[in-house]
Amino acid sequence: MPQTRQHIQRGYSQQRQRHSPASDVGVRLSREGIERFMATCQREGRVEGTLKWYRRGLNRLYEDLPEDKTIRHGTLEYWREQLVKEGYAPSTINSYLSVNNAYLDFVGHREYQLANQLKLATELQPELTRTEYLRLLQTARALGREKVYLLVKLFGTTGLTVQELDKTTVEAVKNGKLTVTFSRNKQVLRIPEGLQKELLDYAKRSGYLSGPIFLTKDGTPMSRTYVSTIIRQLCAVAKVPEEKGNPRCLKRLYQSTRAGIEENISLLVEQAHNRLLEQEQLEIGWEEHRDA
Repeated sequence: MPQTRQHIQRGYSQQRQRHSPASDVGVRLSREGIERFMATCQREGRVEGTLKWYRRGLNRLYEDLPEDKTIRHGTLEYWREQLVKEGYAPSTINSYLSVNNAYLDFVGHREYQLANQLKLATELQPELTRTEYLRLLQTARALGREKVYLLVKLFGTTGLTVQELDKTTVEAVKNGKLTVTFSRNKQVLRIPEGLQKELLDYAKRSGYLSGPIFLTKDGTPMSRTYVSTIIRQLCAVAKVPEEKGNPRCLKRLYQSTRAGIEENISLLVEQAHNRLLEQEQLEIGWEEHRDA
């Protein structure tokens, strides 16, 4: 089952009991403190995009902390572990840690900073093979798990990110394309015809006449944690390494598949062009016909 906010907060309490001495009172992260920090950053000339990212990272930690909203020794390390489990990219996690380290420096408590950043090496992002992807689909179909089948197929054939999952609406699927925002730029993702039909059939049987198609049982949008968890559960049955069971790996499979196809097409174009030039050389080349 996916981790709930209460479950994560219990984890912080258990982590504190294991690693933090009773004398470790910590430093409280407050909304007021965040606003003071943001105001200082603005006065120092930070651009709007940077300020928005700072606020996002601080608010994310604030929401994840237990009720006392206190950062202690080991808190950021545990938080980093949770972000990894939820499928966040190492670069995003490192950025979140950097801004929270900056906040701790701002309030004069550098002793609670986490200096070690995640490596951005390839081994941290394992490659999902096409065979493994097809096995995930086959397993989901055999188990009758239509929702996870559609999620795997959606991420693996469109390049959609989990943050944009709510853009998969009945209206968008009927139109055959999803309009998403990536790095502040709008992109249009095409939905394959077969998946389009499957999504609309699922929506109709689920009673979704409009709006987002992927919702939880209580009608709320699926969280990143929930999506990653149900795909990892499918991996366990399909004999696919669970570290590959996340939307990011599925998106990378989509990207690598397209890149391979485009490379093959480019090679065919290059070969056809060379054959054309060779034929023209035989017909009107200077050396070939100089004695004619």
